[in-house]
Amino acid sequence: MTITKDWAETMERIFCPRSIAVVGASADKKANGYQYLRFLKDAGYSGPLYPVNPQRKQILGLPVYPSLTRVPGKVDYVISCINAGQVKELLEQCAEKGVRAVHLFTAKLSETGDANARRLEEEIGQKAKKLGIRLIGPNCMGIYNPEHRLTFNHDLCMEPGPVGAIVQSGGLAGEIVRLAALRGVRFSKVVSYGNAVDLNERDFLEYLLWDKKTKIILMYIEGTKDGRGLYQALREATKIKPVVILKGGRSKAGQKTVASHTASMAGSIDTWRVMLRQARAIQASNLNELLDLAVAFYFLPPLTGKRVGMIGGGGGKSVLASDEYEEAGLELIALPREVLAFLEGRAPGITGWLGNPVDASILAGINVKASELLQCMAASPAFDLLSINASEDSLFPGRMWTAFIREEVRGGIAIRRKRLKPVVAVMNTPELEARHLENWRWQSLFRLRQQLTTAGIPVFSSPGRAATAINKLIDYYRYQERARELP
Repeated sequence: MTITKDWAETMERIFCPRSIAVVGASADKKANGYQYLRFLKDAGYSGPLYPVNPQRKQILGLPVYPSLTRVPGKVDYVISCINAGQVKELLEQCAEKGVRAVHLFTAKLSETGDANARRLEEEIGQKAKKLGIRLIGPNCMGIYNPEHRLTFNHDLCMEPGPVGAIVQSGGLAGEIVRLAALRGVRFSKVVSYGNAVDLNERDFLEYLLWDKKTKIILMYIEGTKDGRGLYQALREATKIKPVVILKGGRSKAGQKTVASHTASMAGSIDTWRVMLRQARAIQASNLNELLDLAVAFYFLPPLTGKRVGMIGGGGGKSVLASDEYEEAGLELIALPREVLAFLEGRAPGITGWLGNPVDASILAGINVKASELLQCMAASPAFDLLSINASEDSLFPGRMWTAFIREEVRGGIAIRRKRLKPVVAVMNTPELEARHLENWRWQSLFRLRQQLTTAGIPVFSSPGRAATAINKLIDYYRYQERARELP
């Protein structure tokens, strides 16, 4: 793509507006115009914030203006919370005011399937183009930029990070941010873009590719009106940054739902899979996998080796973990000579019993701490990656059980801090009811899980989920390495 100064300035005003007007602002707490003002005030947006409503004088302590043209200062960005029938008039006011970008939270347009609504949406798009105004939406939540204190929902994490996300669904955009944040992932910029009457997934992909603060890109796409353009943008983007895509509308029922959600053409899933594979995008099969891949790319370095050393878990868990890691494409190699020598020095004859994965229940009975063995494994060049299975169920009571698991966690954190070897952790934190949170076991697991995440170790809820994400990460970086070697 060719970056022009005008394009770059317009996109920056969208994601980093210096002033915002909320048109359709309301004092009614159930109204969307109230909530958008609340989002921005609570998040600490520091620029001028202009509520627009001809019926009010003040909302949330802010002076209210009867129309956009009566706002005294310059307006970079408008959030539209008015009815669809009023949008064309709003665009005229935007042009008069010099506004370059409008977020249309406004909905009930083409996604309804109504011919008149579809026609109105087209007219809105045409008018905006004629006036030189860029549109996000309609029918979307808009922009989340934590560094700029810009948000589209309550209580989203305001600590910035390197992950950008392009999400066609509004509700899903907020959920991705919330769920990823619980696992330590932080975002640079997120956009929910809805019906995409103007700016679409290709535009936002090109922007995040250009954005220096974005290192990893997540996408949720229901459909596109420009398949060739998206493919070309993906081909360029994946050469530079990992792009993880979850395609919505894969089934017949899903495709019908897409039509009523964002009025997109979902297309054949087989065609999408081929296109994404050829573009070298990393495909996620569901929301959990999208989050797992975000965690993997966020925390792990550019791995190209698949040899894994694993410790933790009893016999059955070790067997299942072995199956799931190898089925995903990773290699659980035999313990190397230097590790065997270390074990024999501590417990002669034990190496005929211990293997990889290292059964934690056996370690408990010999004079070897999990942290010591992990240190030895980390020093071995035989392993590319270490995995901790940190959720062993045992016969020990609370303090003893917690101390046992904590030893594995401490070992992994020490290796991560010394950067001896990439480390991942599997910690089974099951579905719980509120009453279960008082149980010492679950309290301990969640505390230890937080310690791992804070230390920069990616945590997964099952071996299979960990292995799938890690293998896809390795495949991506292997391809990148091969591509660099080509003449």
